[in-house]
Amino acid sequence: MLFSKSRQPAGAPEYLIVGLGNPGRQYEVTRHNAGFLCLDLLADRLGVKINKIKFKSVICDTTLNGRRCILMKPQTFMNLSGEAVEECCSFYKIPPEKVIVIFDDVSLPCGGLRIRRKGSDGGHNGIKSIILLLNSDRFPRIKLGIGAKPNPDYDLADYVLSRFTKEDTEPMKQAMARACDALELMVDGQIDEAMSRYSH
Repeated sequence: MLFSKSRQPAGAPEYLIVGLGNPGRQYEVTRHNAGFLCLDLLADRLGVKINKIKFKSVICDTTLNGRRCILMKPQTFMNLSGEAVEECCSFYKIPPEKVIVIFDDVSLPCGGLRIRRKGSDGGHNGIKSIILLLNSDRFPRIKLGIGAKPNPDYDLADYVLSRFTKEDTEPMKQAMARACDALELMVDGQIDEAMSRYSH
């Protein structure tokens, strides 16, 4: 899918696209940072940098498929992600339905991708924080599968903060590329089409 060239945005931002993760070099390529990594890929495709500090985040104001969008990587650490999202939504008057969140999901195999229009937090602390502070679960989300724990006794926190293995790298890259393609449809209001084309 061809991406429209990024240009100087006009008018108020229509969408907030949030990639979830933890700030800091030690977390850069961990499973829990799949959202950050996906947003970096999107920015790279659009030829922009996510480097402006605002709303307890690093952000970028750009256009995707002709829509003005804010790309956001909250710097609050995962469990407080909602603080950054709520600040930005309040400032730009962006409703929950126009907030798209990209995050890691242990219930999907590595490289799996699932798009949802709304839903519960599913035990994900970043999503839990966003639902709490937006007072809504009616925001679309893209779940990037990072695979299940290697065994039931393995600590979940340790697992999600572990690095991707060599075997995981290619499936994750492919999933993130599909997520970026899906986003172009989603900001055009075609969430059902994105779900049927890219969720698997």
